[in-house]
Amino acid sequence: MATITKKELIDRIAETHKLKRVMVKKVVQQFLDEIVVDLSKGNRLEFRDFGVFEVRIRRARKAQNPKTLSPVHVPSKRTVKFKIGRIMKQQLLATSGKSLGSSSAGASPNASASASPSTTSVPPSSKQA
Repeated sequence: MATITKKELIDRIAETHKLKRVMVKKVVQQFLDEIVVDLSKGNRLEFRDFGVFEVRIRRARKAQNPKTLSPVHVPSKRTVKFKIGRIMKQQLLATSGKSLGSSSAGASPNASASASPSTTSVPPSSKQA
């Protein structure tokens, strides 16, 4: 499994559409900035067939320091939840047997379809420059 950076994504788009890399970089960065701004305002971003980004509040809880075993108060915080869209879900399910390893080799084809979509928690303040 490879990691694709923003630079690599920009290079792909620029090459595919025969555009200057600088212009593609500005558009991609503006797009990402707008996502961060809207999420920081508490807005929900819906990209049909791709997915939905929304801000959720994680409630305060008590945790335990693993070293001292003393209780620690963890305050509530805002996180970003991503719910996968229809086309991405179909694409991932279609390639699940090929690229996601042997974990689904013995499972029935419908077993992975009933699994809940994954979520990603990202602090609203993390913004790439």
